[in-house]
Amino acid sequence: MTALTPADLLPLEQYARERAAFRERVIAHKRARQLAVGPNATWCFEDRLTIQYQVQEMLRVERIFEAEGIADELGAYNPLIPEGRNWKVTLLIEFVDPRERAQRLTELRGIEDRCWVQVGGHERVFAIADEDLERENEEKTSAVHFLRFELTDAMIAALRAGAAALRAGIDHPQYSHSVLVADDTRRALVEDLQTG
Repeated sequence: MTALTPADLLPLEQYARERAAFRERVIAHKRARQLAVGPNATWCFEDRLTIQYQVQEMLRVERIFEAEGIADELGAYNPLIPEGRNWKVTLLIEFVDPRERAQRLTELRGIEDRCWVQVGGHERVFAIADEDLERENEEKTSAVHFLRFELTDAMIAALRAGAAALRAGIDHPQYSHSVLVADDTRRALVEDLQTG
């Protein structure tokens, strides 16, 4: 997938007019790109459209319309677009109760490094986490992490051929869950991959 450029973005006034329809389109698009891994972790598989929406929303909220500010936002968000050989995921750790959340984020330090995907009988691929900045300290982890899963040619070929099952999971001492990725999500993720 190609990076976003300023030409891909709507000016603020036009975005204000088209926002409701664009948002509806993105929400529908995201349905197949979200994956619950256990009861408290959601993976949002990003792509060009989901990142475009995030950039548009940031520009809107921050009232950014100057070229330098737009370039800064693109510089921050473009690295979250998959590059044809990987998946990029926003990991959300979700606990409704604030006290439970604080306790669990302390217990779940390192969870971002224990997220994995597995294509068929291939080895698990563990996430490369938080390349932009550290989101964990000595006391707790963050409720939001950014993950990258790098796939081999053989994994991509197996997925594109439709023969391989896809599993995703978290293997942490305090949170261990795995799921078989549903067909609609699997199809959406295969579209992110290029061969060769």
